[in-house]
Amino acid sequence: MEHSAAPNVPADSWWVVCLCAAWCNTCTDYRPIFRAVAGEWPQMRFEWVDIEDESELAGDLDVETFPTVLIADADGARFLGPLLPHAAVLSRLIASLRDAAPGGQAQTDPEAQAVFDRVRLARR
Repeated sequence: MEHSAAPNVPADSWWVVCLCAAWCNTCTDYRPIFRAVAGEWPQMRFEWVDIEDESELAGDLDVETFPTVLIADADGARFLGPLLPHAAVLSRLIASLRDAAPGGQAQTDPEAQAVFDRVRLARR
């Protein structure tokens, strides 16, 4: 279990959660990239979840492609899906979701919301 959130980031801020596995070489290569992007967004919580070591957090979600990223704000899950393992891709996605968020609807996918709820509860 790795908590990568800054200690002064409120629990109701944006969350960026990477769902990966220790055996996955792509995930191993992506971890420092994920940390670097976290440094660019200090007002957001970044969490790394190993879906095998912490399978209860993933629940019934079937992660087939790594890395899979969940992004949520105080209103709920806004994105859940695989990403190309590049810093610029994650940064652009975060920026576009953040810019669209004011007054926007959170994603209504119940599976994404359920994963977010479990991660948020476990990592508070």
